[in-house]
Amino acid sequence: MLADLPGAHLVGADGIPVRGDIQLINAEIRCTSRSSDPFGLSLLWSVDGFGTVQLETTRLPAREKPYLLNLELARHRLMRITLKREEWGLFDYHGMDEISEMIDGARDLFIQAWGRIESPAAAAELADQSLRLSLEAGERMSQFHAAVFLGRRQQSGGFAKEFVGAAVAQSWPPSLVNGPVRESVDFMRIPFVWRDVQPKEQEIHFERLDAWLDACAQARLPVRGGPLLNFGVRFVPDWMYIWENDFDTILEYAREHVQRCVRRYADRINTWVAVSGLHADNVFSLNFEQVMEITRMAAGAVKEVAPRAQVILDLTQPWGEYSIHNQRSIPPLLFADMAVQSGVPFDAFGLQFLFGIPADGYHFRDLLQISSLIDKIANLGRPLHVTAVAVPSVVEAPGNPVAAGGSWKQPWSGEVQAEWLTAFCEISLSKPYVDSVCLQGLADDEAATIPSGGLLTKDFAVKPACTRLARLIRELHGNAENTRK
Repeated sequence: MLADLPGAHLVGADGIPVRGDIQLINAEIRCTSRSSDPFGLSLLWSVDGFGTVQLETTRLPAREKPYLLNLELARHRLMRITLKREEWGLFDYHGMDEISEMIDGARDLFIQAWGRIESPAAAAELADQSLRLSLEAGERMSQFHAAVFLGRRQQSGGFAKEFVGAAVAQSWPPSLVNGPVRESVDFMRIPFVWRDVQPKEQEIHFERLDAWLDACAQARLPVRGGPLLNFGVRFVPDWMYIWENDFDTILEYAREHVQRCVRRYADRINTWVAVSGLHADNVFSLNFEQVMEITRMAAGAVKEVAPRAQVILDLTQPWGEYSIHNQRSIPPLLFADMAVQSGVPFDAFGLQFLFGIPADGYHFRDLLQISSLIDKIANLGRPLHVTAVAVPSVVEAPGNPVAAGGSWKQPWSGEVQAEWLTAFCEISLSKPYVDSVCLQGLADDEAATIPSGGLLTKDFAVKPACTRLARLIRELHGNAENTRK
């Protein structure tokens, strides 16, 4: 990532990252792709009145004369809005009048900017106004669409079961399930971190997991397990590294871990995240075939021990920026498609949306981009679960939203986090193929990807997000109850 161009990378068709070179020379961004196909530029961009968000241009053919970045960012957003507006059937839809006027205004500003192209400063100012208006219109359109389909799902009784949850950390006191968060979640996800379960080859520890399962049972909270396998550096036991060049041994030890965990809790957990992020990050540098074999083994092992269990394959960093830096990784859509095509025995995909740190893959995306990506993954024909979602409640770099990985409307705070999480849940749950949404963590945790992304502070005090989600759950469950009556 270039210091002056945070998050900058090239994108091909469907916004898929592609490898290439990016240079900033005398206020010009010079991009060179390793393919002859047109490509676009994606980068973290500050928009007055909206926030700092990862945006992209349209795909453009190579030429000597530079394009005007402001104009191309505005063009792409208008194009995205038009496509989704048609896909969602929102042209001339009742209630869309005000949003349609905003879209028309953004288009008119873009046309004016294009007419001033020979005066770059004037064109850029008009393009910025167009972009700001279209970003706001795009989010409002996404929320309007969500409101329509959320209502339809409520009327059909689609919220009769648990649909909002949060993950826990084994180090937290299990008594948390009896606190105020009990009204803010329908289920708990308990990670089965291999490093904690089997810190030494001959040691197995289930004591903390047992305590959490018992606490959830007493609180009558359903439990989902996993991920069972994550090959990130914080999840793999130290003793496994001696086998890093022996794939067959890695496979067998991983199989034993999966079978051991599922066998012990099969009568208490019926939904398992079998693997998470193997396509993006693994300490063993597994190749494509090995990643798919591990995935097939893990899903099959769960089904073998618990045939009726639901098996989820977790997609992390779903926009796939990591794939341009790590040639041994697998783009998320390719991994997902191969899992479907190669007959891996799984039931649903998991998706993670973690925003708010200055690292590729974690830069903030707006609600229209999120809604569009969920629709794209759903085209693979499997149900979806959001297995982790988080944004900060504390500004890590005051006055510098780029260093904070982006921002939404205002600097991150407890209130902004609450508003965004509520909007995210409404958009995700409005889609009939999204079965549930799980928060990254019940409480803030320095070890988490987004340290301040919990419903509680690190001292377990209630945040505004906890209260807002409790209200949303009551509304959705209440409507489901009324529908059944």
